[in-house]
Amino acid sequence: MSKRAVSSGKWSRETGASGGISRNAFILAAVVLFAALTAFAAASKPTLKSIGEGLICQCGCAQTVYGCNHFECASRAEMNALIEKEIAAGKDETTILQDFVKQYGVQVLASPPAKGFTLAVWILPGLGLIVGLAVLIAFVRHWRKPNVKPDHSPAAPLDPKLLEAVDDAMKRIAG
Repeated sequence: MSKRAVSSGKWSRETGASGGISRNAFILAAVVLFAALTAFAAASKPTLKSIGEGLICQCGCAQTVYGCNHFECASRAEMNALIEKEIAAGKDETTILQDFVKQYGVQVLASPPAKGFTLAVWILPGLGLIVGLAVLIAFVRHWRKPNVKPDHSPAAPLDPKLLEAVDDAMKRIAG
């Protein structure tokens, strides 16, 4: 194997591969890794909107803090100020939501956590959909099933005396 074939980076029968291909693969992997880390860093930075959509306003409107449309809602203003304060302190979204749960209770969350008793909130709708679909399919199959009735009534049992008389008549005719 010649040094020129290895150092030139061109495809050759002697080397079987190119030095340029591995360099390009490394560059591509580095670019993909950088893009993934950038996207992760952008997604993990909490915003007033992302946290406000995860919390229920405590003024009684049953809307999220971000979506509360009450004019000069004191609860919304207080919660927004607390969110901004915690974002400025450098806390992540999960920690901020946990702080709100400590202060207001689990009912402050727009969607309940999927653990314990509240796991039923996540499971029951899907389970209800499956059971309802099964009942609907069974009902439609039963409804579409043709109601088959025999055209004639079943034969009544024959009298043994009548059978014996027919048998005697056939023996006389036969011989």
